[in-house]
Amino acid sequence: MASILGVGQSGLAAAQVGITTTGHNITNAATPGYSRQLVIQNSAGGQLTGNGFVGQGTEVSAIRRVYDNYTAERVNSAQTSKAALDTYASQISQINNLFADATTGLSPALQDFFSKVQGVAANPGGNAERQTLLSSAAGLTGRFQSVDGQLAQISEGINTQIAGSVTNINSFSKQIASLNDAIEKATAGANGVPPNDLLDQRDLAITELSKEVKVSVSNQPGSGYNVTIGNGQPLVIGTTVFTVQPVPSVTDQSRLELAYQNGTSLTRIPESAIAGGNLGGLFDFRANSLDPARNELGRVAIGLASAVNDQSRLGLDQNGQPGKVFFNVAGPKITPSSINTGNEQIGANISDVNALTASDYRIAYDGSNYKITRLKDNVVVSNGAFPTAAVDGITFNKTAGSIPAAIGDNYLVRPTVDGGASIALALTDKSQIAAAAPIVTAAPSANGGNARISAGSVNANYLAAPLVSTLTLRYNAGSIDSVPAGASGFPQAFASGSNLTFGGITLSITGVPVNGDIFTVAPNTTGVGDGRNAVALGALQTAAKLDNGTSTFASAFGQLVSNVGNKTREVQVSGAAESKLLANTLAIQQSQSGVNLDEEASNLLRYQQAYQAAGKIMQTASTLFDVLLSLGK
Repeated sequence: MASILGVGQSGLAAAQVGITTTGHNITNAATPGYSRQLVIQNSAGGQLTGNGFVGQGTEVSAIRRVYDNYTAERVNSAQTSKAALDTYASQISQINNLFADATTGLSPALQDFFSKVQGVAANPGGNAERQTLLSSAAGLTGRFQSVDGQLAQISEGINTQIAGSVTNINSFSKQIASLNDAIEKATAGANGVPPNDLLDQRDLAITELSKEVKVSVSNQPGSGYNVTIGNGQPLVIGTTVFTVQPVPSVTDQSRLELAYQNGTSLTRIPESAIAGGNLGGLFDFRANSLDPARNELGRVAIGLASAVNDQSRLGLDQNGQPGKVFFNVAGPKITPSSINTGNEQIGANISDVNALTASDYRIAYDGSNYKITRLKDNVVVSNGAFPTAAVDGITFNKTAGSIPAAIGDNYLVRPTVDGGASIALALTDKSQIAAAAPIVTAAPSANGGNARISAGSVNANYLAAPLVSTLTLRYNAGSIDSVPAGASGFPQAFASGSNLTFGGITLSITGVPVNGDIFTVAPNTTGVGDGRNAVALGALQTAAKLDNGTSTFASAFGQLVSNVGNKTREVQVSGAAESKLLANTLAIQQSQSGVNLDEEASNLLRYQQAYQAAGKIMQTASTLFDVLLSLGK
């Protein structure tokens, strides 16, 4: 009877564990990270009798969670990629909306400015046209400043989000280390039996951490999960946590980077090493979309200001004075690294806007050479003695008397980053708009031929030696000479309609002159009613002044808008594809590890019936025992 009773009792116990485990599955069906558990039931073996081995019932050998490491790694990888793309898409959409909005974008303001320049060219003496031009110019600079300000706000928001992501990373790291400890203790106390629910909690913490940053996980028996990020920097080693923290960049205090703490030392992790997750998406967006957009906006502002200023200086205002600077704009920003041991002061100026790129640069000194790297494409553009020639339109200089650089010193050069924020209208008096040209030409009516002289134009060379008196030119036997002879640049061969160039002045004589015919070039003294320089200012709208003579201001900004739009679409499409991949991977995981309530209901019924049947066995054993007792009476 004891054998039959034991068999029934083992069945009752196994069925009870099955019912409890099934109930545990059902009640945790909606618990994040929960993996369904299975009761592993084995035969208890048999006892040798004269009739052979008689079964002794059943036993529960383990309660195993249904979990596949490979599938879990795929889910975490997909979570990492999707989080990065979602973050990138969320951020770049702000820039895309800003640039694409016709009411807040830059293109309408550019068009309005040049339209008002054309108004002054058409009526150079009109006070209303001149005042409207100043108002439009002020509106244009305000638009540059507004767009740059919004980009700066996005940059500040990135810092806030980086700090928040770092907080989450540290929190999950502490959870993982704590669970490592709890799991090892529980396993040791249960003679190696794994605590399934604690394992689920730890794996869920890894999944949540993967949403913040790409991690590598290795399972070390006896210590638990080891978690690393970046180039192998540890976050968790067993029960030890290495915290990370946001730190200001050594070359830009307004920019947060990532560092991890190992004891008392702080090690910076390169942005390029942080891939995936919310944090990787933030770094990727800032480096590859936000910074280039702000630099490109600044390049357009600097290019516009430089071109307008150069042309303004070649003109004459209503007071008969040479044209002044039309716009103020900042030049390159150079920041020495905060860990430099030397104190050499390096400066820079923009010498050729046409050659200017929208990239930042790094200057690194190795003790003998200054290596200048263009960060946009990591191309070394100069490596040797301190550069005396322009590099991508930038000339560098040293402050006299500054302490020499030390080995390992480096500097961040941002040629255009402040262009959009700093551009401002320099003129406040409408009479100072240099609409007139600085020279006037004439052909006396007493000339014997029918040749006519053009109005002429000047270039930057004219500013070095402007006309102070009338220059008389005379035609004689197929050449043009000065009167008296000896003026620089003369004599020159004459051909009708061909340019004559001298002293920064370009003009042409057309028609048929006769020997002795004269032509005069004189300084303009009034500037009233003359709109020739305003015409030249208006021509800047379609002049290719950027990208080595291939882009206008509008096309350069349009290319920026296009690049941002294309990148936005690319990230959105990639994000949608990654979302689908994640959904498919999660579906696979759920089919393996998820709780199916229909299946659990079936299991519950099965264990209930098993429990009832085992009870029947015990009842039968009791009846047989009673029969034996009755026989002895």
